[in-house]
Amino acid sequence: MPQGNKIYIAGPMTGIVDLNFPKFNRIAQVLRNEGWEVINPAEINPDVTMKWEDCMRRDIAELLQCQHIYMLSGWMASKGAFLEYHIAFELGLSIWTEELHNARA
Repeated sequence: MPQGNKIYIAGPMTGIVDLNFPKFNRIAQVLRNEGWEVINPAEINPDVTMKWEDCMRRDIAELLQCQHIYMLSGWMASKGAFLEYHIAFELGLSIWTEELHNARA
């Protein structure tokens, strides 16, 4: 496992059934089983009625505490996940993708 074990999950939510929470939660559990300290936006913002901007403010604050980001498939079509990726890239976080993670398994 790379240096620092705090990883943030980013991916599409808007327009997906249950805001994609089941997938976020499933991936969070897989990563926790591997020994990661996981930051899961579905856990940060469980109130599905919150405004997007309010959720992003909370999510980005948590992302800034991480050393890694895990990009769920479909992230490039998500305004929020794309923003999180940009922040992570510019801050030098290691970037993991669901596709590469699955290839290792």
